[in-house]
Amino acid sequence: MANKKQQPKFYKMHVKTGDTVQVISGKDKGKVGEVIRALPQMSQVIVKGVNIKTKHMKPQAEGESGSIVTQEAPIHSSNVMLYSTKQNVASRVCYTFTESGKKVRMLKKTGEILDKE
Repeated sequence: MANKKQQPKFYKMHVKTGDTVQVISGKDKGKVGEVIRALPQMSQVIVKGVNIKTKHMKPQAEGESGSIVTQEAPIHSSNVMLYSTKQNVASRVCYTFTESGKKVRMLKKTGEILDKE
């Protein structure tokens, strides 16, 4: 039998792109930022202003000088918690149904609905 190429596994994450989250562990603990990108293959997220890494870039063209670029690196999704900007509190997420029958995410502490209808 021929080797079948294994499909990448996608993990179900409690955060999506555009969510406001608070970091709950690591060197950036307590920081609040927006999820720029979600990486479900690795169960990681990139949060604006969190886990900043510096990269030294060599000059590409002749006569050009090198530069130092700062960019956000991914962190594991279990290290972030959804954050309510209205009440300034981090909360776990639960799932509920609206009157129209759509399944939406809701913050447990505040009852705030995260997903738009």
